[in-house]
Order: sequence, then C-alpha cells, then structure tokens
Amino acid sequence: MLLGTHSPKLDDKGRVILPAKFREDLAGGVVITRGQERCLYVFSNAEFESVHERIRQAPLSNKQARDFLRMFLSGASAEMPDSQNRITIPPALRQYAGLEKELIVTGVGAHAEIWNAEAWNNYLAGNEESYAEMEQEVIPGLF
Repeated sequence: MLLGTHSPKLDDKGRVILPAKFREDLAGGVVITRGQERCLYVFSNAEFESVHERIRQAPLSNKQARDFLRMFLSGASAEMPDSQNRITIPPALRQYAGLEKELIVTGVGAHAEIWNAEAWNNYLAGNEESYAEMEQEVIPGLF
C-alpha cells in the first residue's frame, strides 16, 4: 500500500527517485499514465494489469468511456526503476502534468501520484476545507 507524501526533485534527464517507502511495491516496474487534475498516476505492473482489466469492461459504444480509455492508455509508459531507484518520466507526460524541478509524490493506496509542487499546493488549498467539512458518505460503508 502506497501512503504518504514526498518531495523529490526531477533531474535534468526527466528522472525522479522513487521514495524509499514505495520502492518495494514498485521495484518490479511501473506504468505511468495521465491522471485527473493534471497529475500522473504511477501503478505497479500488477496493479496496472488489474486496473486495465477493469477498464476493458467499459462499453466502446459510450463516447465518454472511449475518450477516457484513449487518454488513459495512449499516454501510458512502462518504466523500470534503475539501480538508483529512479524512473524516467517521458516528455509528453511531464508536459501534461506541468512537471518542473519541484515535485510532490503522494501515495493514494494502490497507486502513487506525481504532481507539479505548485499544482499540488493549489489542489490542497482548494480542497482541504471541503474535505474537513464533508458530511456525506463519499465511499459507502467506509465510516
């Protein structure tokens, strides 16, 4: 399970060092793809296969489902951590997420997200209050 938030740097070759807490879960390789809110999703290979199997069930007759599949899968890139536990983020994905030197890598349970640090801070500022004041059950049966 990937949890916690870290602030690694993007190097000049577009690589980021995986946070130590994530290395065991992601050591066998990762798939990086576009996420919502202009972040990147990072899945272990096994988790990506599970997600891919679930989204394959989406009806191709549904335009919104087709659009999602195209965006999610067309940008996906399989990467293997190097001997220094770095993964390379392809240029198109760096551009999509607006990644610069300062990053935030946050664990979101079964996957990690990579954010431009400023975008993450803006996201938090815009969402912390509504999260703290949330009254409806968002995930049925959680609490």
